[in-house]
This record gives sequence, structure tokens and C-alpha cells, in this order.
Amino acid sequence: MAPVISPVQTSADPPAATTVVVIGAGIVGLSAALTLAERGIPVVVLDKGRIAAEQSSRNLGWIRKTSRAPADVPLAQAADRLWAEMPARTGEDGGYRQAGIMFVARTEAQMAFYEGWAAKVAPLDLGARLLSPAEIDRLVPGGQGRWQGGILMPSDGRAEPTLASSAIARAALARGAVIVEHCAVRGLVMANGKVAGVATERGEIACDQVLLAGGLGSRRFLGNLGVFLPTLPLVCSVLRTAPMEGPTEIAVGAPDFSFRKRLDGGFTITQRGRLDAPLTPDHLRIGLRYLGQLRANRGAMSIGFGRAFWRDLAIPRRWTNADFTPFERERITDPLPNHALNAEALRNLRAAWPVFQSAKVAQSWAGTIDVTPDSDPVISAVAQIPGLTLATGFSGHGFGTGPAAGHLAADLISGHTPIVDPAPYRLDRFRG
Repeated sequence: MAPVISPVQTSADPPAATTVVVIGAGIVGLSAALTLAERGIPVVVLDKGRIAAEQSSRNLGWIRKTSRAPADVPLAQAADRLWAEMPARTGEDGGYRQAGIMFVARTEAQMAFYEGWAAKVAPLDLGARLLSPAEIDRLVPGGQGRWQGGILMPSDGRAEPTLASSAIARAALARGAVIVEHCAVRGLVMANGKVAGVATERGEIACDQVLLAGGLGSRRFLGNLGVFLPTLPLVCSVLRTAPMEGPTEIAVGAPDFSFRKRLDGGFTITQRGRLDAPLTPDHLRIGLRYLGQLRANRGAMSIGFGRAFWRDLAIPRRWTNADFTPFERERITDPLPNHALNAEALRNLRAAWPVFQSAKVAQSWAGTIDVTPDSDPVISAVAQIPGLTLATGFSGHGFGTGPAAGHLAADLISGHTPIVDPAPYRLDRFRG
């Protein structure tokens, strides 16, 4: 069962014209819309399904800098600032708490990874602390795990996925943005070699620029336009507990589980060391680009061949603006959770911190993550289609960096000085 999202009163019908159309009402697209609306730029957000109904509400809610590539850290730092400002911008509590994130290591090799990362980012002065086993026991009492050590980033945090995107959406609406749900964008309308609008299932909307923030659907949308974007799906299963007393406000990631405190008093838990990787035809097309990830994460992905392959094979990859599209065929991607992985995560967590013996599972769900070959997103103009900008491929960390990623996309669209250097996120780093 999918998480229940805080409802938002959106528009019933799209307007005939605007300045910017945002495709996708996840946290990145909504953050871009809020930034544009605050600048007085007319913006319309269109979603084939509902606000934040896919990964923006199904993620773990972590907001972290730890373990990011050094070039990606500035975006995460900018996100920290924007998350802290979000209550003032939205007038709501989206659950942001800068309570810290800790990763713990069982083996010397795991600990060496964190030590190496800390050394790489030392010039950035992030405040990361390497921890001894005794320090882990002091910060997260009651544990029985045998840890080599760990790393703590006190400035990392968390927020509530079912609240945050809705709060951002309401703030954007209050500043003049228009949001329309259940309105799939079929394609672009071009004039004089540049974007002149979008074609939707409800007709055309004239505009000057388009931001594609469509998550998992972005690869297929771009493929129909002749634009190459490499992404593959991974499925993460998650559970939440009923309210309970826990050992810490710090979010904790171990090799085979993670947990973080929720605003409702429960905990969000996952098997951090295992993701489902359903094979699709795209694995045959672009899978070789992911060999580095596969070698680095062998054993962390449960690769499966079955229904997902044949189902994806039957979905069209080419259509016209007059056709019924894949985005109308499936409004919301809603994978079934892997209950065995969730049970394994809870079992591993209980062995490490026995206080979770009393945990009662209140809900389970799964979400599909769109992963790029280097695990970094694309936030970039599309050179061959003037007027089209991308903010997609967030590889499982779009929620944490969402406010900054949306801000950066808005900067690129509006010609403002970028909030961070966009070079690491350019589309042309992937060659077709």
C-alpha cells in the first residue's frame, strides 16, 4: 500500500498558455515551480498521475551529504540551506530535522570506505566525524552490534516525504503557479527549431520553455524525441512502524538495514544492502554502461527476469502527439514490496538494537528508482532541443537534494546565476 500523501487542491483544467511548463509533480519539479513562481515567472506543473505519488513520497526521507561524490556535495549543501528555509517559504512543517545521519561498518573494508571518503571531502569542512565502536554505543545506546566503527554527519537530516512535496506545492500555488494532475504530456510542440509548447492529453499549452522532471518516465519521453538518457530501474522496499520508543533521533545506516525516526513517532526501515533489479529490455540496450556499478555493488542487487521484462517490451517507444501514450497507460508506478527483504531488514535491526523487538509493522511499500550509470542526476539544458531542460535521473537521492535541484533547474531556465556549478550534471557526459 502506497504512503498516504497530504492532499493538495489542484486545478481541474490546464491553461492555454504560460511561460514555463514543468512535466512531473515530484519534489524536484515542484521545487523548480516554487522558485520560478517566487520570481514572478508564470509556470504550470503537469503530472500524469498525482503530486508526489511515485518516488517523492516513497523514499526514506534522508537528507544527506555523506558518501556523495565530492563534485555532488555542493548541491547537497545547498539543499541543507533550502530545507532549513522551507518552513518559512511554505508556512508548513514538512518534517525537516537536522538530527544527523550515522553509517556504521562491520568490516575493516567497510570502515576503510568511510575513512577514504572523509579524507576526500576534508577540504570541504563538512564536519564529518569518524566514530569508534564506543562512540556508536554512546550515541545510539542499547546496541548489540559488533561494529568496526562508523561515520557521523551531524548536519545531515531527514524530512517527511508524504508532507514535504505537498507543502511545496501549496506554496507554489499561493504564488501563482498552476498544478494540474491526471494530465499526461504526450510530447513537445516545436516552432522555428525551438520549444513552443507541449501537447497533452487535454490539448496543447503554449509556452517558451519546458522542464522535464519526470523521474522514471523521462528516458522513454526523451527517447521518443530522439534524445538519449541512460537510466535503469531499481526497486526499494520499505516499511514503517507504529509509534514506539527508539534509541536515537539520528538516522542510522548499517550494511544490511537502516532506520530513521518519523514525525509520527514511528520509524522508517529498509534493507539497505539489497535492492530488487527487475530486468527490462533497456538492460540489453544500455546495461554495459553499468558494469562499474555492478562490480562495486555485487550482492546488493537481486536481479530478476520475469513479468517486468515482457510488460516493458509491450510498451511503445514511439508515438505521435495525437496517440494514447505510455504515460496515460500507467499513471502511477506502484511496485509490490518485497516482504522478505523488509522482514530481513527488521530481523537484522532487532539483532543490532533489541529495542526494535517491540516494533509493529504499520505499513509496507515499494518505489522504483531511476538510476544513471554514475548515480548522479541530469540537470541540464538539451542542446538539440532549445527550450527543453532536464532535472531527472536522481538515482535514489532526489528527495534529499530536491529543493536545490529544483532551484538549479529554475536558475538554468530563467538565466539566474546557478545556485551551484551545473557542470557535474550536464547531459552530454553520456554519449548515445
